[in-house]
Amino acid sequence: MARSTHLYVPPKHPTKIGFDEVFLINLARRADRRQRMLESLFELEIAPSVVDAVDGRSLNSSSIKKLGVNLLEGYYDPFSGRTLTKGEVGCFLSHHRVWKEIVERGLEKSLVLEDDIRFEAYFKRRLLKLMDELEQTQLDWELIYLSRKQVNEKEEAVTEIPNLVVPEYSYWTLAYVLSRRGAQKLIEARPLSKILPVDEFLPIMYDKHPNEDYKKYFSSRDLQAFSIRPYLAYPSHYAGDAEWMSDTEFSTIWDDDSQKTTWSGSQKTLKDPRGMGHGGPISHSFPTASRDEL
Repeated sequence: MARSTHLYVPPKHPTKIGFDEVFLINLARRADRRQRMLESLFELEIAPSVVDAVDGRSLNSSSIKKLGVNLLEGYYDPFSGRTLTKGEVGCFLSHHRVWKEIVERGLEKSLVLEDDIRFEAYFKRRLLKLMDELEQTQLDWELIYLSRKQVNEKEEAVTEIPNLVVPEYSYWTLAYVLSRRGAQKLIEARPLSKILPVDEFLPIMYDKHPNEDYKKYFSSRDLQAFSIRPYLAYPSHYAGDAEWMSDTEFSTIWDDDSQKTTWSGSQKTLKDPRGMGHGGPISHSFPTASRDEL
């Protein structure tokens, strides 16, 4: 909306709001998303550092292998049965790049945002309140989800901080807070040599992933993870929305440049069909079919 010349609007003074860094992960070819996020963050008076995401479209199977990327043995999407896409590889590499920078720069607490989120009302106020409570209680935390999709229906343990829970198996990496020690653990797990989607990797690292076969590849699974609830952000669009487009779903298979993928059975970008609110829990079981059967 155009602002009236008869109204005084105080100038904005964006800051890191107490974080050592605020990372905004964005694909260079998604200039529209970058602009929308920068404008939103400016209104919130948050100053981000834009991270150029790794574009899965620019990767081919040989370049992926040169990066030391190799698929976790036996990984298939639990809903659609497809293997990893190049878009998912690019997404993981983008977050991995942020984790490395956190470690290399010695950043004690960082805010990590993707470029397709919608902020809830009072986002900054609620986030600052949470960080203040973490400081006061001296809670031993390493990762805090600000947005996620709980996959199973297990009851989640509460903490001494109101609205903070111990997360069960969850999807999404839209928005989270990460400590230097947490980033160090994620890097030291050497995930690129046994890669799977980044939002499957995180639950493995805090030992809440239901697939025991996946977990055996990661010996240290003691990431101190928590989640705020209600969430502070949600996806800007869901599967089926007019403007929805997923760079991870609409891609090609990670090691086959000719095999295209579409949104086909994946549950990650759907609204909860039972009307439990954005990102409400859904239940599922993993396929037991062999590689040849899928």
